[in-house]
Amino acid sequence: MERLHFDDQIAKNKIKSIVLMGIIVIFFLILGYIIASIYNPAAFFSIMIISIIVSMIYIVVSYYNSDKIALSSVSAKPASLTEHRVLFHAVESMSLASGLPMPKVYVMESEQINAFASGRNPQNAVICFTTGALKKLNKQELEGVVAHEMGHIANFDIRFMTLTAVLVGMISIVAEIFLRSLWFSNNSRGRDGRAQLILIILGVLFAILAPIVAQLVSLAISRKREFTADATAVKFTRYSPGLKSALLKIKNEHISSEDKHHYAKAMAPLFISNPFTRKSISGLFSTHPPIDERIKRLDAM
Repeated sequence: MERLHFDDQIAKNKIKSIVLMGIIVIFFLILGYIIASIYNPAAFFSIMIISIIVSMIYIVVSYYNSDKIALSSVSAKPASLTEHRVLFHAVESMSLASGLPMPKVYVMESEQINAFASGRNPQNAVICFTTGALKKLNKQELEGVVAHEMGHIANFDIRFMTLTAVLVGMISIVAEIFLRSLWFSNNSRGRDGRAQLILIILGVLFAILAPIVAQLVSLAISRKREFTADATAVKFTRYSPGLKSALLKIKNEHISSEDKHHYAKAMAPLFISNPFTRKSISGLFSTHPPIDERIKRLDAM
């Protein structure tokens, strides 16, 4: 594999994330055009306004309380300056290296090696580590994982993924309203019956498929943001073997069914590695890229 520079990787993955976001917007516009063609533009705008209001209320509440929701869902506790001294030192070091304010530090009970960052901006960020990570990672590995999570904070990933969630939510709401409206409308507008029927069939197919595709694109964005955070971690530490070694330990770790109960499914994308599987296999429905591919890229930096 050719030599990679972390700045190039960060820039490329950010561009890819924006392109994927554009795909979601295009799906939303196509769905809107089909609905407007079947009914009328006024009907589409009414549906769009409803979807925006509902989606925005839900997301704004979640966005401004993202750190509290995340910490509460895993029963995290504030880290102790004495008991978790090594973790505090690692976070302080990465805060200085990144130029970011030091986030609040939390610890959650779990034998897994894992960590996540949350918060709407660097000034309101939190970083949380499992007790398993603190036991099993050495100083360099711990700093690598801290740098990865600080990378998410530096790249405003919570804000970016919140915007993605808004768009996906809007598509789902518009599609749901459209499908339900078909049961209460004869869709008669004086146009050719066959053309109208074709439009309705296209509308139904697109209303069913658009939310699924939008969710798949959202997962693809999540995977790109993980690659970006890995590259940002190398930028902060100037030392890729630390994060690489931590990922190797994560890959080889066995997850017990009992330990999975510590995690909420919705939290999976936030963690450095999916807490429900350690398989180095990627797919359309994966929240994270394969660990082997992440290690390969770190090797090339």
